[in-house]
Amino acid sequence: KTTGIYCRPSCKSRTPKRENVQFFLLPAEAEAAGYRACKRCRPQEAKVQNPQAQIVQQACDYINAHLADSDALTLDAIGAGIGYDGKYIQHVFKDMLQITPRQYAEARRLEGFKQSLRDGANVTDSVFAAGFGSMSRVYEKSDAALGMTPATYRAGGAGVTIHYALHPCDLGVLLVGMTERGVCAVGLYDSAHAAEIALGEEYPLATTVTAGDELQPIVARILDHIGGVGNLLDLPLDIRATAFQRQVWEALRKIPRGETRSYSDIAEAIGNPNAVRAVASACANNVAAIVIPCHRVVGKDGAMHGYRWGTERKAEILRREQE
Repeated sequence: KTTGIYCRPSCKSRTPKRENVQFFLLPAEAEAAGYRACKRCRPQEAKVQNPQAQIVQQACDYINAHLADSDALTLDAIGAGIGYDGKYIQHVFKDMLQITPRQYAEARRLEGFKQSLRDGANVTDSVFAAGFGSMSRVYEKSDAALGMTPATYRAGGAGVTIHYALHPCDLGVLLVGMTERGVCAVGLYDSAHAAEIALGEEYPLATTVTAGDELQPIVARILDHIGGVGNLLDLPLDIRATAFQRQVWEALRKIPRGETRSYSDIAEAIGNPNAVRAVASACANNVAAIVIPCHRVVGKDGAMHGYRWGTERKAEILRREQE
């Protein structure tokens, strides 16, 4: 998650920390989540053994090759392109990736658009090179998917100022970051240095400024909440997210204090019972600890699964809430 690159498990590159890793069944699934393929182990060339997974990967390869042609991205066209019925492709696609072929195509277009901006192209050229039919299509998606306008994203977030505060507590060092629009980062770290590095990795070209007293009321509310007092649901948020992630995060914020839900419970709550792995991915990408309470999501057996800030902290926060 810190590099945005996906690899085969056998890749010879340096092994990342476990808390920074997500797992995907298919290269296409990793790409739909915004990751880029490793140039060393070339995961796109990995053989897929599952027959249905092969169909999904073939469909994704076809979509990636035809992003600029909307007529080639209908279900019938995709089916004709790879030799399967379009409705069957839709069924298998949703079953394995929890999204439709159309949603996959939109995600790939948006990623191509973002990469073009990062490479220095202007907004207009990037829009049409990515396969979007109009400027309005991009701007209606940009606020949720980029967290900023396309022009600001092209500048790598330059111009966005994040004021942040660090506060020691019995769970480590609490980081709170805030833009003029709302809270953009909340985390629990082993040290102030680790917290500042994490903020820089999340917003590499934003201007980060150590806050004065202006963030202390919010910091105090979060600390009180950890201690079992107060409610954080009314805090304004300014967090980049896909529509699916926002849907999951809103479901998390509805879990009452002291209670837990399983990943499958959340998938059911958002009306997408097959999206269990996608729900787990949305929890893993939560950058606002406590405020978006992903610590309240556990395994079906009640086991503590991955938590961005460590399962020991997750268990302790839950214990306090339940007491």
